[in-house]
Amino acid sequence: MISALGRRINAGFRATAPDPFVLAVLLTGVTFALVLWRTEMPFGEAVDVWAGPQGVWSAGMLRFAMQMCLILVTGHALASSPPVSRALSMLAALPRSAVQAVMLVAFVAASLAVLNWGLGLIAGAIMAKRVGTEMERRGVAVHYPLLAAAGYVGLLVWHGGFSGSAPLKVTLASEIRDIFGDNPPFEALAIQQTILSPMNLVITGGLLIGVPVLLALMNPRAEHIEPASHFGITHESGRPHRTERAKPWLPRLLEDSPIVTALLATIIAIWALHYYLPGVDQTTGLRPPSGITRLTPDTVNMTFLLLGLILHGTPMSYVRSVEDAARGCAGIILQFPLYAGIMGLMAVSGLTAQLADSIASASNQQTLPLLTLLSAGVVNLFVPSGGGQWAVQGPIAMRAALDAGVDPAKMVMAVAYGDELTNMLQPFWALPLLAITGVKARDMVGYTAIVMVFAAVWMGLWLLVF
Repeated sequence: MISALGRRINAGFRATAPDPFVLAVLLTGVTFALVLWRTEMPFGEAVDVWAGPQGVWSAGMLRFAMQMCLILVTGHALASSPPVSRALSMLAALPRSAVQAVMLVAFVAASLAVLNWGLGLIAGAIMAKRVGTEMERRGVAVHYPLLAAAGYVGLLVWHGGFSGSAPLKVTLASEIRDIFGDNPPFEALAIQQTILSPMNLVITGGLLIGVPVLLALMNPRAEHIEPASHFGITHESGRPHRTERAKPWLPRLLEDSPIVTALLATIIAIWALHYYLPGVDQTTGLRPPSGITRLTPDTVNMTFLLLGLILHGTPMSYVRSVEDAARGCAGIILQFPLYAGIMGLMAVSGLTAQLADSIASASNQQTLPLLTLLSAGVVNLFVPSGGGQWAVQGPIAMRAALDAGVDPAKMVMAVAYGDELTNMLQPFWALPLLAITGVKARDMVGYTAIVMVFAAVWMGLWLLVF
């Protein structure tokens, strides 16, 4: 029954869902309409905000777009290095059935996303591609769009993990003071109250187990299965040979030997040693925490770059791998500025704050966390950035929690859950995965929509219980 339901819903999305770029343009139009309807901002001013440094040309979002391009190409280059490629092939060969294949991809993607969202996103995409091609090579029928959906579910659990923007922000006393002033009613919230709280362990842990099972149950019958080759993805037995004219000895020495790679890798390795294995601080006499507990897109990219350079061995091997991956950045480059414009327009016009305020005023102590989750899910469709959403909705949620007598830590996680929930419907974060797997958003969003409904019920239930 679940398999048939998944196939019907996915068929409906395939018939109606537009390309992610078209969706971004439509959301831009909807945002302008809402701003004109619900706020007093004149149209000319709205256009100026959208087209200015607070909107499309936001320095933060342009930087973030480059980070996403780099996480795609460095992750792809690392995965295509001979040692990692062999390891991935061995891992992809573990499943013996379609059910096992889907569950493996979903569990790996979600587990790694709990550690770091970028790692989970890229690893999930690469695993989906490798498992799909390996299953087809061995004659095991598995639906490739479903594997792609499984590779994306890390974005459903990331905000309850160790790279979650909201729970990490409130560990800073400065963040609490920014919300409540110099005399806040409570101190900064430790991760034991948010990420490691019993409620989050139940919610996120349950999703780690339940979502892979749900996706596996959606694998369609043989006559409806589309293998990886239907999407132009075939088994990669090795890098295709590129014929090049003979090089003079000096370029050959520099480009096709490890000399230059060793130079750059040594510099990055020194950084990695200090970051991941810090020494004792001479001032305090204490040893700072390892960088593994504070990964960011920048540090993930630097680590991927280091590992990729080492495992490829020569500069040109790495460059060719990056060139292959860079083709997948087109969607990111084109769409990130549009979403930056949407985020800026909603924030400056007060539209996001207005939505969050209306939810808070209509709630009581029991329903506030649940309604906050739902409002955060709606906001995420327009502002698909955990940090950006928290900056606008977080202060409102925290003040509402104080007024209603709700545990502030619970409200932090309610915002986090809403933010990650509608990632399953919003293709913004799927752009790197779509580039790697070769599927279209409409091919998999029906499956992720079902996952979203399941997750919404699961999250809402435990928000009411705890």
